[in-house]
Amino acid sequence: MRILCSNDDGINAKGLSSLETVARQLSDDVWTVAPEQDQSGMARSITLTRPLRIRKVGPQRYAVDGTPTDCVQLGVEHLLKDARPDLILSGINNGANVAEDVTMSGTIAAAFQGMTIGIPSVALSQVRQDRNKPPFHTAEAHAPGILRKLLEKGWGDKVVVNLNFPNCEPEEVEGVELTRQGSRDSLELFVEERMDMRQRRYYWFGFEGKPQEPAEGTDIHALWHKRVSITPLHLQLTDDETLERFAGVF
Repeated sequence: MRILCSNDDGINAKGLSSLETVARQLSDDVWTVAPEQDQSGMARSITLTRPLRIRKVGPQRYAVDGTPTDCVQLGVEHLLKDARPDLILSGINNGANVAEDVTMSGTIAAAFQGMTIGIPSVALSQVRQDRNKPPFHTAEAHAPGILRKLLEKGWGDKVVVNLNFPNCEPEEVEGVELTRQGSRDSLELFVEERMDMRQRRYYWFGFEGKPQEPAEGTDIHALWHKRVSITPLHLQLTDDETLERFAGVF
């Protein structure tokens, strides 16, 4: 089995190294194509306004000066065009990708790009309290066994599997839960204006809010209770209830 690894945190991210460790427990044919720089929050962006460059950083490891979607596309259709990968793994992200995150996440976007070109794809993310100390060893310990079971069972060709690992030690994980996408009702994006040393304004985005007990059966709830969350995702965003409401008007 040939595996292609990618991410959105960049080629030098510790989580990518952890992902490669996981991948090598499944196969001895592992390739990596990841962004040259951190591309968090880029969602499914694809570079159309400038050329892209590929830099070889090691055996079967490449960096692309583009987005996660660029990386998967170039990996599959150029670098591995003579023998396409059988599986794409994206991550391990430094932080959760749950609830509303799934529409902004570059980690999940890389998996979606793999799915759209016909390759089974999985996104992996590690929940953490301190961005500088994510417990990637928890994902490393549990991901291989979960991935083996997923691959044995298989899933639809229009689906991406989203895995999130709780913020705890490997032995503290309380199990695995199949979940649906949750929703945060207390987290808001804000903008902060600052002044640089030349008296020019610049801006940072940030998030604020207080954690609340999430609904049972959701990805957030599972992680709160130290369980690995497995959520199947697809790109079908149509809201059927509103479609029916509009049916009598148009």
